[in-house]
Amino acid sequence: MTRVTRVARGEGSGPLGAVPDARAEPSGPADVAPAAAARATAPAAAARGAELRAEGWGWRHAGRSEWAVRGLDLAIEPGERVLLLGASGAGKSTLVHAFAGVLGGSDEGEQEGSLTVGGRLPAESRGRTGLVLQDPDSQVALARIGDDIAFGCENLGIPREEIWHRVGEAMTAVGLDLPLDRPTSALSGGQKQRVALAGVLAMRPEVVLLDEPTANLDPAGVSEVRDAVAAVVRASNATFVVIEHRVDVWLDVVDRVIVLDPGGGVLADGDPATVLRERGAELARGGVWVPGFDPLEGRPARQAHPSTTDARPTLLATTDLAVGRTPATVAARGLDLEVARASALALTGPNGAGKSTLALTIAGLLEPVGGILRALPTLTGDPASDAPSSSETAVAEPGTRRVARRHRRAVRRARRWGGVGGRPLGEHPFAWPSRELLTRIGTVFQDPEHQFVAGTVRGELEVALKALRLEATEIDARVAEVAGRLRLDGLLTANPYTLSGGEKRRLSVASVLVARPAVLVLDEPTFGQDSRTWAELVRLLGEQLDRGTAVVAVTHDRAFIDALADRELEVRPADGTLS
Repeated sequence: MTRVTRVARGEGSGPLGAVPDARAEPSGPADVAPAAAARATAPAAAARGAELRAEGWGWRHAGRSEWAVRGLDLAIEPGERVLLLGASGAGKSTLVHAFAGVLGGSDEGEQEGSLTVGGRLPAESRGRTGLVLQDPDSQVALARIGDDIAFGCENLGIPREEIWHRVGEAMTAVGLDLPLDRPTSALSGGQKQRVALAGVLAMRPEVVLLDEPTANLDPAGVSEVRDAVAAVVRASNATFVVIEHRVDVWLDVVDRVIVLDPGGGVLADGDPATVLRERGAELARGGVWVPGFDPLEGRPARQAHPSTTDARPTLLATTDLAVGRTPATVAARGLDLEVARASALALTGPNGAGKSTLALTIAGLLEPVGGILRALPTLTGDPASDAPSSSETAVAEPGTRRVARRHRRAVRRARRWGGVGGRPLGEHPFAWPSRELLTRIGTVFQDPEHQFVAGTVRGELEVALKALRLEATEIDARVAEVAGRLRLDGLLTANPYTLSGGEKRRLSVASVLVARPAVLVLDEPTFGQDSRTWAELVRLLGEQLDRGTAVVAVTHDRAFIDALADRELEVRPADGTLS
């Protein structure tokens, strides 16, 4: 991210010493003059934005035979507001990264043609350009919210008092009502995205580049961020380019649409209303999310879409479950739910409510901090009489530390069963050996890169299959099937970290699907997808449901919920810690 240009400073301090003891409320930090609040929605105007120009430009990632972008000619005038569209893998992220000057040198890839920002090379314009990336974790650099947002301003040499004015304004603008000294490690993905955006807005750059800035935000957050960006860009006259598959979110903000052709060059360019009216059907067929076009083309994603789970065996069940990243801190509590075979449960709710923490707990990757999480014999394969009984793990008074300790002791006892050598597996997923977990509960993390462990796409798809000790022919067959379905077959030799955001997401889903687990736990499975890859992914998950697989999905994607979900659980944040 271009704002994270490190400078030397004393160890252990923030960029500006002590963070003001205040919350990001409309009045701004405690040491900020009252006038700062009035500027929160209309920041001081900067110089007019810079021109962006590409002439015959192309980029090929190191180790890749295909060019990510090639033969691109375009000019974006100073102050223009552009929505950059195109199918997944068309090179949209590559282009904005190039304008931001963060693609890297010759060791990272091969470049042809020319690219300029305000008539200069992008690397010479980094102080004038702000970029927000798809991945929230890749752009939060410091330990505290206030420090991280202030960091870019500090590197620009802005006076300390002015920096805190800007930090307060930016936090208010993006709806980030948290203490300035809140650890960034404690934030959800959506909250981190707001921190990153606030850091860019505080810099007041001449060029604002956003790569799917709302991908991890709840619906309220999408509106807040869109409105904040629109106010800042209009007031500052900055040149603005946003990549976003949700076209309708930004139509009132932008004055131009540019559609990249996956084969190279520009497919469409012009006034948004005109482009969508005259080329809408063509663009929809190519994967662009055009308002009014149904990517599923009226066909249901599932053969069977039951309205009740009564007739289907339960695989996992919770009673008064409390979840948290640490035993002493609760993200959400009082959760009662069942995961039944062939059912799809959608977990919704605001950013920071604990949805991802709940998903990781259901998946057996985090230990419950209270209540009961049980895997039934229908999932474990244990004879009912051999599994540790639920009475051993039943937790009364879920709001006490004593209860949390009782639960952890019960899990430690369950570890003795282990599921090894023919012994019963037990009902605690957190205690299962990893190989047993692999075929029972498959997990897709919110950040795809968190689960990449191989150097190629093929290697990533083979990890689970090799752990299961499958025959080579079976491994090849499964890899070919899922790679073809999710449009990864042309990328099998590519490094996973060089993929686009949408391709990374499809790879993370595919790497779990190949193991064919009984339960799929998916955290934002559809972000970064164009309409074609979204439809293919949804249909593939629908087929898994029809075969009896259970799906638990953290999602803000209403179309995904409507297409697949039987039930929806709205998760609300807990209001305290275990005591």
